[in-house]
Amino acid sequence: MEEAMTRIALYPGSFDPVTNGHMDILRQALALADKVVVAIGIHPGKSPLFSFEERMELIHASAAAEYSPQEASRIEVISFSNLVIETARTQGAAYLVRGLRDGTDLDYEMQMAGMNGTLEPDIKTVFLPASPSVRHITATLVRQIAKMGGEISAFVPDPVREPLRRRTTSGT
Repeated sequence: MEEAMTRIALYPGSFDPVTNGHMDILRQALALADKVVVAIGIHPGKSPLFSFEERMELIHASAAAEYSPQEASRIEVISFSNLVIETARTQGAAYLVRGLRDGTDLDYEMQMAGMNGTLEPDIKTVFLPASPSVRHITATLVRQIAKMGGEISAFVPDPVREPLRRRTTSGT
């Protein structure tokens, strides 16, 4: 049973696949909020490598492998196809969590935070800096490396390695 003062953070993204960078930001978000809702964006025009259900399973498996059971239990995974700020509102989130790797991310995210703040002033955007060890990781680059047969173990959590290898070598 959740208390009335539960601090909920929404962490939106594609998570295709979830990377060590995502897990770094998620760990930081768990330190700030009582519950973190990982919101996987579903775009009808895009063909993700993994289905929503697969991405949800990989996030839960990665959280179970890397976090304490108590931390992992505070993560919920949902899908969304509307505006992020609308999803945050319906989830009762007080915060939108955004990871920052570099200045390019900051420029883009500041624009998004400004737009979201205009649409919903009560939901605050929180920027979390990526740890130096994962700052270079992007899901796009991880997919490219995997498709070309490269070693991906430094970039993704253990539960993601084999599914990603299978998906990128079999094409299914």
